[in-house]
Amino acid sequence: MTPTAPPPKTSSYVGPLLIIGALFFIFGFVTWVNSVLIAFFKQAFALSTVGSNLVAFAFFISYTLMAIPSSAVLKRTGFKNGMSLGLIVMAVGTLIFVPAANAVSYPLFLVGLFLIGIGLTVLQTASNPYATILGPRESAAQRISFLGIANKLAGIISQLIFGNLLLTSSESLSAADSLARVVTPYLILTGVLIVLAVLIRFSTLPEVSEEQDDTPGDVATHDSVWQFPNLVLGVLALFCYVGAEVIAGDTIINYGKALGFDNAEAKYFTTYTLYGLLAGYVLGIVLIPRVISQQTALRFGAAYGLVLTTATLFTTGFTSVLCVALLGFGLAPIWPALWPLALNRLGRFTKLGSALLIMGISGGAILPLVHGYLTDTYSAQSAYALLLPLFGFILYYAISGHKRNSW
Repeated sequence: MTPTAPPPKTSSYVGPLLIIGALFFIFGFVTWVNSVLIAFFKQAFALSTVGSNLVAFAFFISYTLMAIPSSAVLKRTGFKNGMSLGLIVMAVGTLIFVPAANAVSYPLFLVGLFLIGIGLTVLQTASNPYATILGPRESAAQRISFLGIANKLAGIISQLIFGNLLLTSSESLSAADSLARVVTPYLILTGVLIVLAVLIRFSTLPEVSEEQDDTPGDVATHDSVWQFPNLVLGVLALFCYVGAEVIAGDTIINYGKALGFDNAEAKYFTTYTLYGLLAGYVLGIVLIPRVISQQTALRFGAAYGLVLTTATLFTTGFTSVLCVALLGFGLAPIWPALWPLALNRLGRFTKLGSALLIMGISGGAILPLVHGYLTDTYSAQSAYALLLPLFGFILYYAISGHKRNSW
């Protein structure tokens, strides 16, 4: 991709940021509905906890498999055309839900989720560094927090729509009748994705150059992306973060049902996590970088996560469920702070570095399966102990890992 002018000034990047915000709204809608699908498919197909968590695995494992190819695609297409392509691939995945419902086929649903994940991989590989580079780096976490608000608002809306649609009195329906409920909303979603792909393709989104923040030191001393410890450790931290976020958001409905809550109550539990995330993102916009730095926000999020996880393990009933939900508030500042710290001074390696960070999203595929195994083997509550080492590593990265300039 041909290098372009430096990133737009604050007054000129607001419009592009709003367009990217619309994309993040779509991200949130299709991602957070997974928590409802996990509970819904577990009931409709009589699955184990591990089996139902394959929803998260199929969705997020695509990030690992497709992140590097996505980086190669973006080098050929540029950011804008790459985003449009990602939306089309997502539309193919949502459309597959229709024959999957008609065939009462759980594996075919997983194929659709995998394709949605592939499309999101392209979109995330393009949009996150785009938002980082679009304006001043010191306020990158503020811009990504704005995108996070769009993401979480969409997640709340998807919970309310699909929770009421799929988790209301569905125990009395056959699998075929229950699955038929997904056809109309996913057809609508397919249409929305196609329209958005066309709008993005013909939009006025400017191209930005990842080389804009290159420095002579970077060029002279680094000839491989693996020579940036802040990136490599950031990938591991992001792996831990996404796994923690998916566990906190996507397992809470089944956790509530394991504690004795019925569908009518449990279907809203993920929205509690999302409200916490939303509040955290709003504070991020207000406080970063005016009052606290990105690094301080990251340290707070990790420490807060350790405290709330401990509370989850040592409380009971709705209090324990609420502690899981409140993890959302501490999780909120982690993603926006990780990206600029991990991509700092990568220069020409920014797209590849972004692709590696996207691969870290596979934590959302692998760690929920581990959580599901612990749930089936021990108990739904003790399985949340898995979050302790995850938040512990994020805290290490926040304190010292991101500062490392060499191995």
